[in-house]
Amino acid sequence: MADSPDPRVTRSREAILAAARELLLQEGPAAVTHQHVAARAGVGRATVYRHWPQPGTLLGDAMAGVRLPFFREPVPPVRTWLRQQLRSLADELDLPDVRAVTAALVQGVVDAGTTDGPEQPAEAIGRRLRAALASAQESGELRLAVDARDAAALVVGPLFYRSMLELGPVSEAMIDRLVDTLGTWTGSAHTPV
Repeated sequence: MADSPDPRVTRSREAILAAARELLLQEGPAAVTHQHVAARAGVGRATVYRHWPQPGTLLGDAMAGVRLPFFREPVPPVRTWLRQQLRSLADELDLPDVRAVTAALVQGVVDAGTTDGPEQPAEAIGRRLRAALASAQESGELRLAVDARDAAALVVGPLFYRSMLELGPVSEAMIDRLVDTLGTWTGSAHTPV
């Protein structure tokens, strides 16, 4: 039988993660350093390093408990729902703090070189979008013209490019073009919001 974890270790890990989340929300990802987190959590810096040798891993774990709000529970008409989801995502990415956290998350995935472990945000978005598009196809609202596995890259990828690299806003016309790249939308669902 395996030994149960030391309650002191569990408490220190929880305190560290809580402190990292607070710093992230209050000051942004740059504030999530071993030194700042240790001071906020009331533990020694060595304790933080013991649990998280790399700052990117600490940041990733701090954010792992955050529910990704986008592309949940599609409702018909799916085209209208998809436009709303893309608009919400674009608006969030236009906020400097969200842009900074997103950049840190991307860097964490690049540094780790793997997507092993908990479901990554990109995987969640892709899975949710594929389910929504399947629903639209089944109802006859959409005749998909692309591979559903590419849908997220085709409609979400350009939002990241515009927001993260060009630091520019996403127009309604751009969102319409992105949604329309997926295929032929039928009926009143094609009417822009």
